[in-house]
Amino acid sequence: MLAGMSIDYYIRLERGNLSGASDSVLEALARALKLDDAETAHLFDLARAATSSPRVRRKRSPHTVRPSVQRVIDAITTAPAWVRNDRGDVLAANELGRALYLDMMKEGIAPPNSARFTFLNPKAREFFIDWERAADDVVAVLRSAAGKNPYDKDLTDLVGELSTRSEEFRTRWARHDVKYHRAGRKHLHHPIVGDLDLSYEAMELPADPGLRINVYTADPNTPSEDALKVLASWAATQRETTEASVKEKR
Repeated sequence: MLAGMSIDYYIRLERGNLSGASDSVLEALARALKLDDAETAHLFDLARAATSSPRVRRKRSPHTVRPSVQRVIDAITTAPAWVRNDRGDVLAANELGRALYLDMMKEGIAPPNSARFTFLNPKAREFFIDWERAADDVVAVLRSAAGKNPYDKDLTDLVGELSTRSEEFRTRWARHDVKYHRAGRKHLHHPIVGDLDLSYEAMELPADPGLRINVYTADPNTPSEDALKVLASWAATQRETTEASVKEKR
């Protein structure tokens, strides 16, 4: 009644038959159900997928970054920064970003993936102070990506792998929750510098659809700011030690 449609038509939509649904119908349904921006976008994505041919394949999520993008994040020296695609692959990072996600970067899988780390690496439960929330968020972001690009084989393969290997992931995936990952706070426990309370901003790259730069910062004059400085010093020392070792071998 609130959406201005018949019960039979609503039942048809609820069962997943969105083919032919107009934008005005979807907007009315979103208002009636009080969907947020991410949920509304997901509804429209599902409707587009229902009306497109299965033979149509969208571009896969990017697997590389342009050199100029790498230079941008390398120029950020006091905050962890990295570039990820829609399925959570970390395609590039600055020195402090690699140091912050130390355990994920050491997994030996290229490229590192935030969802795989969260659900398959036991160290993630120590790293994320609120692991349950982190797990909810990463699945909701993947569900949004799947709605936008349902024929992305890389994304489908990742979801299949995680569903097979993790009951926690499988349960969350079945909820169909969606979320944007644009800004917020992260509470982390780093193996080198301890607890960190950081703000994050995710910025899309218009020239590279599907890629985002994530940057973490600490509030001024806080223990977390001091901890990031210590982590930056540690990372620089590790780099210098490695470079010296390489020179000696030459």
